[in-house]
Amino acid sequence: MTKASEVLDRVLVLEMVRVTEAAAIAASKLIGRGNEKAADAAAVEAMRTAFNTLDFDGTVVIGEGERDEAPMLYIGEKVGRAAKGAPKVDIALDPLEGTTITAKAGANALAVLAIAEQGCLLNAPDTYMDKIAIGPGYPKDTIDLAKSPTENIKAIAKAKGVGPNEIIACVLDRPRHEALIAELRALGCGVQLIPDGDVAGVIAVTDEDTTIDVYMGQGGAPEGVLAAAALRCVGGQFQGRLVFRNDDEKTRARKWGIPDEDFDRIYSLKELAKGDVIFAATGVTDGSMLDGVKKLRKGCMTTQSVVMRASSGTVRWVRGEHYKT
Repeated sequence: MTKASEVLDRVLVLEMVRVTEAAAIAASKLIGRGNEKAADAAAVEAMRTAFNTLDFDGTVVIGEGERDEAPMLYIGEKVGRAAKGAPKVDIALDPLEGTTITAKAGANALAVLAIAEQGCLLNAPDTYMDKIAIGPGYPKDTIDLAKSPTENIKAIAKAKGVGPNEIIACVLDRPRHEALIAELRALGCGVQLIPDGDVAGVIAVTDEDTTIDVYMGQGGAPEGVLAAAALRCVGGQFQGRLVFRNDDEKTRARKWGIPDEDFDRIYSLKELAKGDVIFAATGVTDGSMLDGVKKLRKGCMTTQSVVMRASSGTVRWVRGEHYKT
């Protein structure tokens, strides 16, 4: 067993689910209330509180921003009890992936996190990232971000044994994607547009029941690392390339250890999330993979979560009933 596996063996997989459950329940109390900041703040506080009950020495490497931008779960913050001998782990998190979705009671809002041994998650700066992702079961190197969307769709269709008109792509509904959407539709592809939540969009390619074959387009780089962590656990394929809109973003990338020569680099799945990885997500609102938090008449709240682990290749679905919330 690798050193990374030995480290993460000391952190119970279900403990990660308890953390995302806490964040999801807190955020759910503000579904449809139109207050994005309040929903996010509730999730952040609940997640941090839950982290600090756990016996590990954690460092947030992807979080709510830099220390001067976020009061808690900021990049570099230490979480966990950190007792002597506690395992040291890096954490990528988004306590509420889909703040606007939650405020408007839309679909696919999640509480998500990934943990790995120190140094195994890319410290992605808060910039955009070009992304392409497919689920497990395809030949190695089926996708290539250096190629055009048309070339990638044809490669996926060939590997699947169908025509391009039978491929469904998930794309964020943004003006910057107008040309991409037009190119996909010209091939006859189905295009599922999502308003927000590209972590959920990427993860959807891992589940055949969603019918989504590929995720394409530009979204947040930190969310790209979280999504890559999930795909590492199930054997999918993912590539990402940082996108910089100005010099300030390049300066921030340098601060987090991205050298100038890597500004145009295409990162593979294992370069974004390597070694053993645990990924957990809990639904806040109903989505394509997870049910949202429900408050039942009998006085409890229900949650649905998924937790994945790279070393064992396992995916567990967890339904929780919470009588004290």
